[in-house]
Amino acid sequence: MTTDYITESVVRIEDVIKDFEGNGSDVPFRALDHVSFEIQRGEMVAIMGPSGSGKSTMMNIIGLLDVPTSGRYWLDGEDVSNLDRKQQAHVRNDKLGFVFQNFNLLPRLSALKNVELPLVYGRISAAERTERARAALTAVGLESKLNNRPNELSGGQKQRVAIARALVGNPSMLLADEPTGALDTRTGSEVLELFRELNHEQGITLVVITHDAEVGRQMDRVIGLRDGQLADNILESYYGVALEPSITKVPEMVEIARD
Repeated sequence: MTTDYITESVVRIEDVIKDFEGNGSDVPFRALDHVSFEIQRGEMVAIMGPSGSGKSTMMNIIGLLDVPTSGRYWLDGEDVSNLDRKQQAHVRNDKLGFVFQNFNLLPRLSALKNVELPLVYGRISAAERTERARAALTAVGLESKLNNRPNELSGGQKQRVAIARALVGNPSMLLADEPTGALDTRTGSEVLELFRELNHEQGITLVVITHDAEVGRQMDRVIGLRDGQLADNILESYYGVALEPSITKVPEMVEIARD
């Protein structure tokens, strides 16, 4: 007897094109060229490719920092392809958590207050903000550093604060832009291990934009981009890294009727 599992898409990108005005030219530059893919709930996915491949543009579209020229994008089942800036900000704050290479912590605030910041914009009481921020910092192993400012933390601890800040709003997905880029190898490995723990224990969906082949190798799946188009086996063909069988496996999907 076999059991069929229906996977649920957090991200569905369909035939997305993104053009930018050319520098001194009437011909636009095409950063993304008819790109389509899905990311399932609970997956850890890396988006990789050489410089100029379109991965940062893809990150901006997934993160609702930009909109496609054409094509459609569903986030958590909602068509968010053409939201205005106010609508983007609302959905972004509700459904997405961001982790950046350089942490982006406010230097005068404690770790606890930095993590509380995303909740300030919602109608959440001060007591609940503190409780949720404390729980998020505990989840990343920093329960003893609640009152430390960024200059009192190591690079790895700063990134853990940034991850806690991304988690505190209970997002549908974490987007991490080169999350190990400012860290040494050992600390970067610890951050990756934390991502795996959060994925396994809490089912968090993670999308990482990275140049680091080792980061890509440890994800469930790699989406490759080259010259704005999907590229198969990018780890092997561009980075020279042999793939584990699980990395090339695409989850089975069931077509869902949409209006």
